[in-house]
Amino acid sequence: MKTRKFLAAAVLALGFAFTSNAQKTVMVGGAAMYPSKNIIENAVNSKDHTTLVAAVKAAGLVETLQSKGPFTVFAPTNAAFDKLPKGTVETLLKPENKKKLQTILTYHVVAGKMNASDIAKAIKMGKGKATLKTVSDGTLTAWMDGKDLYISDESGNKSKVTIADVNQSNGVIHVVDTVLLPKM
Repeated sequence: MKTRKFLAAAVLALGFAFTSNAQKTVMVGGAAMYPSKNIIENAVNSKDHTTLVAAVKAAGLVETLQSKGPFTVFAPTNAAFDKLPKGTVETLLKPENKKKLQTILTYHVVAGKMNASDIAKAIKMGKGKATLKTVSDGTLTAWMDGKDLYISDESGNKSKVTIADVNQSNGVIHVVDTVLLPKM
């Protein structure tokens, strides 16, 4: 009898473990983003982030974003890159612009893992705004409009977080609808 109860409890516990893992998997760009994979392993599968992935490769940042981290990445979609003036992406992808591309991409990255709830707490503590220090040594400003989370860059552009809390093995991704640009 004890063995049967133990086995029933073990099966139930295992079922909960699988359920909780399944709930953490988020769909982005038509692909499942697995919390057990790193930022690059997940991003390459998103149809909405092919431009970002190409830019990360051109900038030589693949190894960095595969490293232990943790990182908080505000990941612009292809549509976000399409909002830039015509020819901007093509120009940035040229080898001679690698340093500028690195600066722009690392401007979308904050050291450490900040889920949306962490950012919301920082906004509350900052009385409506939170300043986030980027890996490129710039600053982003996080703020809320109702229940929507926004990120503003140093140039005054605002980007809405369209999918929050895409957990990764080495941090978290928040999908954004606008490319954030540092003052250069």
